[in-house]
Amino acid sequence: MKILNIVGARPNFMKVAPLHRAFSQYPDLESKIIHTGQHYDARMSEVFFNQLELPQPHYFLGVGGGTHTQQTARTMLEFEPILAAEKPDAVLVVGDVNSTIACALVAVKEGIPVLHVEAGLRSGDRRMPEEINRILTDSISDYLFVTEQAGLDNLKRENVPDGKVFFVGNVMIDSLVHYRQKARQLTLLQETGLAPASYVLMTMHRPANVDHEQGLRSIVRVARNTAQHKTVLFPIHPRTLSNMEKWGLKAELEAIPQVRLMEPQGYLEFLHLMENAALIITDSGGIQEETTYLQVPCLTFRDSTERPVTVELGTNYLLRDLNPETVEAQVRDILAGNSKKGQVPPLWDGRAAERIATIIREKLR
Repeated sequence: MKILNIVGARPNFMKVAPLHRAFSQYPDLESKIIHTGQHYDARMSEVFFNQLELPQPHYFLGVGGGTHTQQTARTMLEFEPILAAEKPDAVLVVGDVNSTIACALVAVKEGIPVLHVEAGLRSGDRRMPEEINRILTDSISDYLFVTEQAGLDNLKRENVPDGKVFFVGNVMIDSLVHYRQKARQLTLLQETGLAPASYVLMTMHRPANVDHEQGLRSIVRVARNTAQHKTVLFPIHPRTLSNMEKWGLKAELEAIPQVRLMEPQGYLEFLHLMENAALIITDSGGIQEETTYLQVPCLTFRDSTERPVTVELGTNYLLRDLNPETVEAQVRDILAGNSKKGQVPPLWDGRAAERIATIIREKLR
């Protein structure tokens, strides 16, 4: 039995790593990794593959940047001959990036079963390209593996047959559980001269927040206000950095006392920083889940979230705009010890990939 696992962006690496590891436990299951190169930085990709103990991709498509249409089309064109050559028993896609829907479409048109891991998530905001990718991928997949109750509810509402849907837990948390002890052994905090809970960790990269001057100015003000309470560590995304430079805001950000800009971090380094932070300020999707498991307070700047369990059960707060005054009030409240006490959602126990491997072997036979 042969499965092709698709990765397109760094968050996919953390999801595919435990799956590849689980599949490799079975002699009758051949697992191959296809890296589309949708998001590709040679240094960072190498860091993530090495840290997550993934083999070098069996295929690298080199799709690169461009518009959503260009990325999707190039991925389909590059993936089709690989599918014809490999003749897999299934194609496994994760998450909601353009590579996910592109490879799912090619596989379906060739009659190859599609397995969607992290299925059923919905933000309700169709302005987000990721939301369209989620809906379309779920609608054409043969088996859907769900991380939280909201995913089950959404798929039922969309009339997906129960026999195609499996509540298995969260493979992103599998990676966190597997590498948590290794991340704890890093000396990054000592090197920065910081103690646990003495800093706020900040990441911002979504186009809605960083692709216009007003959003960037708000980010600078949020950083400045937060730095009055604690040191702010800001691993800055290349997109955010480029736009800060474009609008002449980088120097202003760098000049704020107690704000430390950092290069993008490897998986283990960022996990180390997350676990030891007093608070995380972000617009990321995956960080909402990781902080919920780590029980670290998280302020997420999004109009909506496709991961409601992180708000309902976890430590995530959804802030719908980057109003610096609102943010400062929330930051002050949390740092004063008034954050909610979250709990780990059901089946987020580090064994989701094992459940998926068991189901796939049963179903594909």
